[in-house]
This record gives sequence, C-alpha cells and structure tokens, in this order.
Amino acid sequence: MARTVQPDSRRRRRGGPKPAPAGPPAAQPAHFTHFDAAGQAHMVDVGGKDVTHRVARAAGRIVMQPATLAAIRAGDTKKGDVLGIARIAAIQASKRTADLIPLAHPLPLTRVKVDFALDDAAGAVAIEVTAETVARTGVEMEALTAVAAGLLTIYDMCKAADRGMRIEGVRLVEKSGGKSGHFVAP
Repeated sequence: MARTVQPDSRRRRRGGPKPAPAGPPAAQPAHFTHFDAAGQAHMVDVGGKDVTHRVARAAGRIVMQPATLAAIRAGDTKKGDVLGIARIAAIQASKRTADLIPLAHPLPLTRVKVDFALDDAAGAVAIEVTAETVARTGVEMEALTAVAAGLLTIYDMCKAADRGMRIEGVRLVEKSGGKSGHFVAP
C-alpha cells in the first residue's frame, strides 16, 4: 500500500533543499457593500444597524501661485471673502451629500466644522472638515463632499487670476463610531 506524504510533513535530508515557507494567506476579494450578489448597484440597508454617534474628518488642499495665495490672505480678490464663501459652500455641500452621491443616505448632521490653513511654503490652502451625526451610518461622505466643494469654491473664486490651481490630496483622515470602529489614516 502506498503511503501518502504531506509536503509539510516530509523529513528533510541532510543538505537537501529547505521546504518553501508557506506564503501569505490568499487575499480575500474586496467586499463592496453597494452591489448586490448579482452585481447590481443598490442602497445599503442600514435599518438593522445601531444608532451611534459618528464623526468623520476629511482634508485636502489647493495649490496655487504665490500671488493668488497672497490675495486670498489679504482679502483682495474681486469676488470677495474667498475662505468665508468656501466655508459656507463646504457646509452646504455636506448637507446635500445624498443629492450628489447617488447611494449615500440622507443624514441628520449635528455638526459641521470647516478649518482652513494657508501654507506659504507650499503655496496652498488646506481645508479640514469634521462632520458629526447620531445615526445608523457614517458621515465620511459628508466630510469628503464638503472638502471637495470647499476647494472647488476656492478654485471658482480665484480662477480669473490663476487657472493653473491644482486640487489634491482629498482624503478621509479619521472616522469613528459604528460597527467598523475607529479609523485613522496612516
């Protein structure tokens, strides 16, 4: 009767090749919650989730010519207070996220905070938005939408002087609350 030997149980002969180390486990395919088993887009059912306090912070920046940044800092643009208008645009966009992102749930936002930082060395305006709710789903999309709208508003208000502005680095910085727990971007 033939004896079956498993590869990991073989004895190694002296001087013979070492068995290959076991590789990492096979990667699990990504799970996209906005698609059903047939691959069709659908709005995720959050009815069974707990209502919890949820917070998301997102950030990004717009890089521009030094003269454009100086005009924003001095309040010398033809269209007025660039950062004040961009702040209102970001807040408004966060409240309209479900109208802009097709499968996002409308959320009762409890707080939206918008902060700007002017970076002379990089020739950029950075934005950070914190969005909060008490709901069954997270506020990541609201924070990200607010960042994008705030940066687009800066572009719109300054494009006559600087069409080469570049929006970059729009990303989720941190989120907390809900089943998936706390996330901080590396």
